[in-house]
Amino acid sequence: MPFKNIAQKFNASITGVVIGTGEKALVLGGENVLPLYSFDGQIQNPPRVGIEITDPGPDPCPGIAAFYEGAQSVADLVRRACEKSGADFVCLSLEGADPNGKNKSVEECAALCVQAAEAATLPLVIQGCKNAEKDGRLFEKIAEVLQGKNVLLLSAREENYKTVAVAAVQAYGQKAGSESAVDINLAKQLNVLISQLGIQQGNTVMNLGSAAAGYGFEYLASTMDRVKSAALAQNDTMLQMPVITPVGSETWEVKESVISEEEIPEWGPAEQRGIHMEITTATASIASGSNAVILRHPVSVVVIKNLITQLM
Repeated sequence: MPFKNIAQKFNASITGVVIGTGEKALVLGGENVLPLYSFDGQIQNPPRVGIEITDPGPDPCPGIAAFYEGAQSVADLVRRACEKSGADFVCLSLEGADPNGKNKSVEECAALCVQAAEAATLPLVIQGCKNAEKDGRLFEKIAEVLQGKNVLLLSAREENYKTVAVAAVQAYGQKAGSESAVDINLAKQLNVLISQLGIQQGNTVMNLGSAAAGYGFEYLASTMDRVKSAALAQNDTMLQMPVITPVGSETWEVKESVISEEEIPEWGPAEQRGIHMEITTATASIASGSNAVILRHPVSVVVIKNLITQLM
C-alpha cells in the first residue's frame, strides 16, 4: 500500500522578525509548520546561522585563532567573519563588560559596538555579559548609539526587561530578545510582560536558554517542542516569536571541548571534539525548533549551513 502524506495544517504561524537593514536584512521565523517540516508546507525563512565574536578577542582554539589571524581590532574580527565565514549574521558578545571580569565601562563597550556596526556587512546581534544590572545599562546605551542599524540585543530578562525592551524597541527602533530559563511558563510570562509595555511581536525573539548536548539538553528540547506546539496548534500569540539559541558559548566550555589530548589521549584532539559538540548541539537545537543558532567555530558554521540547505 503506497504511503500518502497528509500535510499537517495550522491556522497560526511564527511571527517574522527582521534584523539588519538593506539587502542583507534577515527574517527570523515566519513559518506555519513544525520545525523542518518542509514536506507539510513551504518554509520561506530557513533556520539562520550566526558566528560569535567576543570582545576579548578570538578563542585560543587553533582553528578559530587561525581564522582570525592578523585581525587587530573588533572591527577586523567582524569584517573577517562577514567576508569569510559564510554565516548569515554576526554576534558580538561583550564578555569584557562582566563586573566580575574586566568590567569594561558602558561607554567603552558602546564604542566597540559602533566599530562593529560600521565594519559589518551582515546583520548584527549584540550579547551582553549576563549580568542583568550591567546589561540593562549596556543595552540602553548600545541601542542609542546604533540607532538605525536594526540590531538584535540579547537579552531582556525578568530583572531588566523594562529597561532593555523600552530602550531597544520603543526609544531607538532595535530588536530585543526575551531570555528565560528553559521553562515554557517563564517564557510566556516574560513575553506577556514585554507585550504589556506596548512592544509588538515583530520586535522580539525568544532565547529559551541553551545547553550542550548531553548536559541537560533534553530539557531545552522538550521546552522548545512545547513552545512550538502551543504557538501553532493552540494559536498562543504569546509564544509565536521566533527562537534564537546561543550554542557556542555552551559547547566550548564543557569538558569534552576543553580537556587536552594529553590528559585523555583516547578522546582525541580537543578542537575536533569541540567542533563535534557544537555541530551536534546546533543540529539538535534546529530540529527542536530554533530559528537561529549562534556558533563560534567557522567549521561548525559551514557544516550547519550545508545541513540546513540539504534539509530544505
